[in-house]
Amino acid sequence: MTISDNRRRLRTELTLAEKASLMSGANFWNTKPVERLDVPSIMLTDGPHGLRKQGGAADHLGLNASIPATCFPPAATLASSWDPSLLELVGAALGAEAAAEDVSVLLGPGLNIKRNPLAGRSFEYFSEDPLLSGTSAAALIRGIQSQGVAACAKHFAVNSQETHRMTIDEIVDERALHETYLEGFRIALAQGDPWTVMSSYNKVNGTYANENVELLDTTLRRTWGFDGLVVTDWGGNNDRVAGLVAGNALEMPSTSGVTDREIVAAVENGDLDEDVLDARVAEVLALIARTRRDDAPAPVDHDAHHELAVEAARRSIVLLDNPLEILPLGPDAGRVAVIGDFAARPRYQGAGSSLVNPTRVDSALDALRASGLDIVGYEPGFARRDKPSRRLRRRAARLARRADVVLLFLGLDESAEAEGVDRAHMRLAQNQLVLAHRLIESGVPVVVVLAGGAPVELPFADEAAAIVHTYLAGQGGGRAVADVLTGRVNPSGRLAETYPLVYADVPSSTSFARTEATSEHRESIYLGYRYFDKIETPVRFPFGHGLSYTRFRYEELEAGETSARVTVTNTGDRAGEETVQLYVEAPDAAVGEVRAPRELRGFAKVALAPGESATVEIPYAEHAFDVYDVERHGWRTVGGTYAVLAGASSRDIRLRRELGVDGEPMPAVDAERLPHYVDGRVDRVNDREFEALLGRPLPPSRWAMGEPLTRDDIIAQTRGRGGFAGLLYRLIEGAYALLMALGRPHAANNTRFVLDLPFRSVARMSGGRVDDAMLDGLLLMVNGRFWRGVRQVASAWRARRRSERVQSNN
Repeated sequence: MTISDNRRRLRTELTLAEKASLMSGANFWNTKPVERLDVPSIMLTDGPHGLRKQGGAADHLGLNASIPATCFPPAATLASSWDPSLLELVGAALGAEAAAEDVSVLLGPGLNIKRNPLAGRSFEYFSEDPLLSGTSAAALIRGIQSQGVAACAKHFAVNSQETHRMTIDEIVDERALHETYLEGFRIALAQGDPWTVMSSYNKVNGTYANENVELLDTTLRRTWGFDGLVVTDWGGNNDRVAGLVAGNALEMPSTSGVTDREIVAAVENGDLDEDVLDARVAEVLALIARTRRDDAPAPVDHDAHHELAVEAARRSIVLLDNPLEILPLGPDAGRVAVIGDFAARPRYQGAGSSLVNPTRVDSALDALRASGLDIVGYEPGFARRDKPSRRLRRRAARLARRADVVLLFLGLDESAEAEGVDRAHMRLAQNQLVLAHRLIESGVPVVVVLAGGAPVELPFADEAAAIVHTYLAGQGGGRAVADVLTGRVNPSGRLAETYPLVYADVPSSTSFARTEATSEHRESIYLGYRYFDKIETPVRFPFGHGLSYTRFRYEELEAGETSARVTVTNTGDRAGEETVQLYVEAPDAAVGEVRAPRELRGFAKVALAPGESATVEIPYAEHAFDVYDVERHGWRTVGGTYAVLAGASSRDIRLRRELGVDGEPMPAVDAERLPHYVDGRVDRVNDREFEALLGRPLPPSRWAMGEPLTRDDIIAQTRGRGGFAGLLYRLIEGAYALLMALGRPHAANNTRFVLDLPFRSVARMSGGRVDDAMLDGLLLMVNGRFWRGVRQVASAWRARRRSERVQSNN
């Protein structure tokens, strides 16, 4: 009997209640079994860059310890490698560790587009560019699934901020939706074939992503041909029946049977066609079959995986600037002072559901001391969180005066980047900036080593002797950065996002995470380098930028119909790797059109010995000469004379060749109604122009104040309401402040997660401790009927206790 025959048999033998039970979890991480039909429970767990399998009580945000696992560099770092083969190796290691722990689904990779530098979860995502993002994700997916473990592409879709993420309505025009926010997912599915996709918490244009028929059915399944399973983000269900109809099969975590009963009632009442339920059941059974293992998995070689983590970090570190060619530091470097708390206590991963318990952690300080350099001392220089300390600064300055070169380790601390919280600004901590300026003013050459998962402002950049960016380098990052600084490794990382000069230059800076009910994507298709290149504004470091300890010459670009070829020569005296980036420039550079002037349409990484040449052939991306036509709801090839560009970044173009493309004209736009979309100054778009782009009025961006709170509202809406509601808000904010004061930023940020929970999730994520009757009592309390609510909660609690005693006696 084939697997499909077996699934059909099971669907006919399952009772309605059993079918419904397969639609939600048995607990926080496992699906429900149907033991009489030999349908096992399977485990899903976090792991975009490392397995996070909790050994004890489970929680989503890392409050409880997980088993040790290899912490590889997160997606923001791996994307800087521009190396799909490396990501596939990392994915295979992740899959092997998951298989060894009997995990069937690894919840990653995340591949949402980096819309704004302040997004708190940027470290989990690859790039501002959908081609680089989708290609990177596909490689990781292939590696994970090579071990019989399902990868889970997330968060589908338009999860662009953490503020109010569980209810925020992402307002985005149809063209930007498909060209920017969905294209990376399409590429990941086409090239990686993930067995699962996770829907995002947020709404997209008024409808929750998990209930969005256009996203989950029309686009994901019918247009792209996805045949796997869609799972909610944890607590991401709103209307269970609407989710099933749209295409969501599995709701996680357990709701203690609440939504299972809703499904049964909907079928019995005729509100849900049982064929729809059967289709979702088939998807769950197919996932179980795909991940079922008959043989015991191979034991994990954690030493080998650690070495892979080191190598992944080495190949992802970006040399941003080296104007004096002070790097690499060789035997003649003289006395070296190491300053900065991150050198001894590395910042190597983000926080939240992806927080990995590493098998070990290499520090840069230890690695530098073992490197052969003359390390004359170490000083932390600043407090980890932004607390001024003249004593630490003075000690660092005294050490610097004894040195010929300073290695200054700066970055974002653990409280700055976390799931559930967006950053407040794009600056480094003030105590770090003061220290950097003081050391640079001393006249000793200062090499800055940055850590962090997203761009920061670098006001000292022009005075630093060199800048090296490790991003978040995983557990092996300390050794990796020492190897790059000393020249044992020639850096080959390239930025996967643009570094603006200041945050105000970002087109969404005036609106990002500042409203309550909606997030308006007024910049449309113009984000990252597409925006900066359209308006020709200066940036600190362009997309694709990264330096090497050698140099490369580009020659003989040929632009064919389906691919381009270019010859690259290493003209220096060191072996190195060059990432050749292929951009396509629109006819007439898209002047007078709603179109970016140039876009990444292919790339390849090539390793060359000194003096060696290689001819690299780079295929064009599938939509290299296309735009999304909102009138047709599909892609249109735009004809004309394009320029095919080969370069080392979006602004370091070495060669160009013209290429004629047959196609249609650009879709017509009303330039008078969309002037800033034509000239690219989308930072100036007003309500009327954005509405013209959308083709509909804008929904309210603020919460309706004064109205009673409902199950669909979030706890943050208790702010400013007075009474018990205001007290509840102040208690949560007070817990955040206390935990931060105690130096527990991970736990503190998790309290902010609570504020963004819809009231309905309090019951559904409580593991049965809070039922709907108790929830209704809580809502009475926050809506000014405190004692009536207390009585209802108490009555519901007593009723549940009586029911539990009866069940126990039976």
